[in-house]
Amino acid sequence: MLENFLGFKNPIRRQPESGTVEPTRWLVWALFFVLFLRFVCIWADTFLGAALPKIGASGFTVIFAAFAILHAMDVLGWPRALAFLLLCMGISWGFEAVGVATGLVYGNYHYGNTFGAKIEGVPFIIPIAWFMMVYASWVVAHILMEGVSTPRSALGAVTRALVAALVMTAWDAVMDPGMALSGAWTWEKGGSYFGVPFQNFAGWIATTLVVYLAVASVFRIVKQRSIRSRTRLYTGLPVLAYSLVATNHLLVEVIPELHIVAAFSVFFIALLTTMRLVCVRGAIALPG
Repeated sequence: MLENFLGFKNPIRRQPESGTVEPTRWLVWALFFVLFLRFVCIWADTFLGAALPKIGASGFTVIFAAFAILHAMDVLGWPRALAFLLLCMGISWGFEAVGVATGLVYGNYHYGNTFGAKIEGVPFIIPIAWFMMVYASWVVAHILMEGVSTPRSALGAVTRALVAALVMTAWDAVMDPGMALSGAWTWEKGGSYFGVPFQNFAGWIATTLVVYLAVASVFRIVKQRSIRSRTRLYTGLPVLAYSLVATNHLLVEVIPELHIVAAFSVFFIALLTTMRLVCVRGAIALPG
């Protein structure tokens, strides 16, 4: 019973006899636990003064991205997961490169040295960071849109793409000011939203919409494998990862006003989605 709930055994479809899926799920759970411990250490340091080891921004990105990639491979199958990853990385890097060079997408900005080596002014790790956020927001959108329309229809794909784009931009609305303040990137002309230009958020919506619509189109060509996890908790695990990030922004912010922004944006989204994940019965309707 517990194994069925956690997703190590599929109550609806048989697992492949090779046994290659279950170890992947253990690794996904292990990476999620590392993410959880990372935030626990931050909260213990903030509220209790405990000097616990903490993972920096780059390490967090690598762990979250690995979690997202492995989860996608298990739930969607590796052909779709690979297509999702490559599309997201390619499109996001293209938008970022144009944005850094021209300022037309997100406003005039440039990256600092926080994330290491760059290509065309964009750190190598940034497209990976886009994927971790894009994938988690995509799962959130599918749970929020359960019962509204099928994700296989054109209307379902478009509405889910729009919702996912807004879910991800809500994340950025609380992340971007603090990251800019830390020197990870710099807005050369500042902006009216805690130093960030409003154009940045329009650029995020545009970038993510293109990614999600491209993924929906490719998924019509790249067929889903016949066996996948159907348990709600495991399939919806990126929602809990998104919720950890949201809770952290609610509790820990270098800009006090962002606590209020987080409460009524990213944390509200996380709370609503988690409630739907727990309360709604049946398999999560991902593209078939």
